[in-house]
Amino acid sequence: MQRVVVDPEVPADIANLLRRNGPLLSRFRTGWSPEPKGARLPTPLVISLGITAAMVAAATAVTGASKAFFLVLAGLYATVLTCVYIARKPLPPDSVERVVYRNAQRFRGGYLIVEDFDYGSRDLLSRVQQAIDRIFGSRVNAMGMLDSVRNSVMLPAEEWEIARLLTKLSALRARHHTLARGVRTPEVAAAMAPLERALAASETAVVARVEALERYARHVAAADRALNAQGQVDALLAHLPEYEQLIAETGAARFSAPEIGHLSEDAAQLRRALHDSVRSAHEAFRYLDG
Repeated sequence: MQRVVVDPEVPADIANLLRRNGPLLSRFRTGWSPEPKGARLPTPLVISLGITAAMVAAATAVTGASKAFFLVLAGLYATVLTCVYIARKPLPPDSVERVVYRNAQRFRGGYLIVEDFDYGSRDLLSRVQQAIDRIFGSRVNAMGMLDSVRNSVMLPAEEWEIARLLTKLSALRARHHTLARGVRTPEVAAAMAPLERALAASETAVVARVEALERYARHVAAADRALNAQGQVDALLAHLPEYEQLIAETGAARFSAPEIGHLSEDAAQLRRALHDSVRSAHEAFRYLDG
């Protein structure tokens, strides 16, 4: 499930609040509001007493079983109304629902939720977010080998821009499908053909941006693998003297010395591979950055 996409211009604390509350934002989109509307109902005690008094007054006009029935009914009715009041009681001003609602209204247009995208666009956006998560979660990014500062600025901006284009594409596709329903005469088909080509070309352009981001993520993953491999080989090299001593003591040098020597060569190759992987990632970043 894709996360809420927030305009980088929205303050970071508000952006995080909106991202954490996608289901609430979807409820707001359907028209639900946590804000109180109209006058408040009387307190449950007043309701209960009022209804009970009315029922008791009615019970005085009858006797026997009917009177007992009215009294029981009065108690049940008062209980039901109390529960209704509690269910409709306004949420406190600092509740999550009301805080999110106020910020959603304040930054209307500054965030996009799942309902803003058609199914094809949701798939593309999921690919974008997975690629970004892989980049931010990489060791080479955490170690500053990828210019993590630029990543923290550029990647959210790229996510927002792609998402914004996908919402426009989704809306135009929906409108186009609506207009294309029914019998299409040759004249209508001819008139719609350029529009369909425009939609296809726009989608191709957006897909190219998504693929560029995924390509960058793959280079980052390759750099991470090279970094992990280098760490493992360096750990082995740290214990190399122990192996060399054992070989010397057992007289096995003529069997093992060449193989042990290759370990240092492997470490040097891994360092070069890491350097090349990071360089490739930087090149992919520059391409992505235009």
